[in-house]
Amino acid sequence: MSRFFLNLLIAMRSLENFRIRTILASLGVFLGTLSLIVVSGVTDSLTEKTENETRKLGDRLLIVKSGVVVSHGPRTRLMSDANTLTVDDARAIGDQILGVEAVSPSGSKVFPVRYQGNVLPATLVVGVTTNFPRVREFRPMQGAFWGEREERDLARVVVLGSKIAWKLFGNEDPVGRYVMVWRIPMQVVGVMEEKGADVSGADQDSQVFVPLSTFLHRIANRDYVDSIFVKIDEESRMMGARRGIVDILRLLHRISPGEKDDFTVIDIRDVSALKTQAMRMIGTLGTVSSIISFSIGGIGILSIMILIVNERRMEIGLRRAVGGRKRDIVFQFLTESSLISVAGGTAGMLAGMALNLVIFRVADLPVSSSGIGHLSAFAASVLIGILSGIYPARRATAIEPIEVLRS
Repeated sequence: MSRFFLNLLIAMRSLENFRIRTILASLGVFLGTLSLIVVSGVTDSLTEKTENETRKLGDRLLIVKSGVVVSHGPRTRLMSDANTLTVDDARAIGDQILGVEAVSPSGSKVFPVRYQGNVLPATLVVGVTTNFPRVREFRPMQGAFWGEREERDLARVVVLGSKIAWKLFGNEDPVGRYVMVWRIPMQVVGVMEEKGADVSGADQDSQVFVPLSTFLHRIANRDYVDSIFVKIDEESRMMGARRGIVDILRLLHRISPGEKDDFTVIDIRDVSALKTQAMRMIGTLGTVSSIISFSIGGIGILSIMILIVNERRMEIGLRRAVGGRKRDIVFQFLTESSLISVAGGTAGMLAGMALNLVIFRVADLPVSSSGIGHLSAFAASVLIGILSGIYPARRATAIEPIEVLRS
């Protein structure tokens, strides 16, 4: 044990004598570890955020959109519009498609919403059915949602998103008060729970919800809907239900074979998959940059260790002459190269963790710590140190004591 500590002390003193070279040699390992920690942490955080956004939109959910919708990464964009999606389509889907647990048609349009002197000029007013909270897993935190009676009677009631309620009423209780939706006075019966933006990027807290019948006949004055939310009872039935929805809507809309659909069926898992694929690509690029940085760091450590061996020929020869063993020499130089690498790796790990915290706060991402990323970074720094020290250690053991003494 005393021999171990003696070799360790010699290694530390040697690195201190070559302080500038040591710092420069560890820089590549520092950058490699830094990039690996940052990429793994941010990737895990984005994955967690995607899962949270998917849960916000609803579980086992298919969305039928009117018109042609194309997905680009995490967002969807309407490419062509159509007015052919109806409440009857939603009813047919619920009655004829196997595995459908619930169906909720929805229409939306931007209108001004006002309470006394507070005016929100461009608020998304969404008409939904009574089972909307169940389908979307999005429920009131104050008051209650309306029932079948209000839906049937075209009641003038509204449930506010949490941000809308705050902007209009502040700390006041809005339940029971009246707001103007466009030119129609409507009674507030509830305030929705905070939900945030969903995976499509829509802020669900900045919307107001009214009965679909009220929206269609009193507010928007139309007979078509924009979307139909379809909740499936089992994950295994999602694909079959999607094909069934396409078939029945093509039949109801009288779309001939070869003609394009005037609707789009979106599986929310597809949007999440696109986002996950993009994150994997980012992770791959980050890993490649880490490997390059580690390689440069290894070359730097190898170079400085060869210089150290050449400048310490006298010390090595004298140690061998007075009985120093080859394995002690090997251990010493492997220890020195490992210390350089681990020091750079530790500094890179700490810097990466600090940078991740900054990124999480600035980008509003969930805090995530990748244990695999930290373990990989530490293992890589140790491995680079050992590999970089093998050749210099062999050169050191090849030095003959008699030649050193002669010189």
